[in-house]
Amino acid sequence: MEEEVTQLYTGELFKKGITVSGLTVDNELEKKGYGERIQGELMLGDFEALFLVYTGKLKVLRKGKEVSFNELVEQALKRDKDAWTKFLVYRDLRSRGYVAKDGFGFGVDFRVYERGEFGQKPAKYVIFGLNEGTETSVGQLRETVDQITRMGKAPIIAVVERRGEVIYYRVSRTRFLGPS
Repeated sequence: MEEEVTQLYTGELFKKGITVSGLTVDNELEKKGYGERIQGELMLGDFEALFLVYTGKLKVLRKGKEVSFNELVEQALKRDKDAWTKFLVYRDLRSRGYVAKDGFGFGVDFRVYERGEFGQKPAKYVIFGLNEGTETSVGQLRETVDQITRMGKAPIIAVVERRGEVIYYRVSRTRFLGPS
């Protein structure tokens, strides 16, 4: 498994997210698949910032005062009701050695790169998360799987159990035929 981030970074919490400034163009965070460069600063998604704080690799400040993990979770949930689910799926993917980037807008989803292929090849999977017990229609699920398949990606459902464990299911397109 590829080694994770080795140094401690400092970010600033704003209304729209967390930025890490003062990084060189050739920085460790971007090389390992974290954030998006916007006007010279690295903007982290909430799930990325939560993961880095959780693993002790990021200290987040707001107006010069350190923000706790729980406060960061509260802020993330204000921006996105699915922030905790995204964090749990992201944390699990990173712990397995995958690089995950924000997805294409199917809800809780990520573009996921094969181990060691980030920056060299396109994402192979689109993983979309569901909390255990969440109801979704077969039609909506089929449409999501069809869209992901049309993009040439492998669709995978990540089910987050009540205890926070994540179980993955690879799905494929299916057509149910009526009676002949």
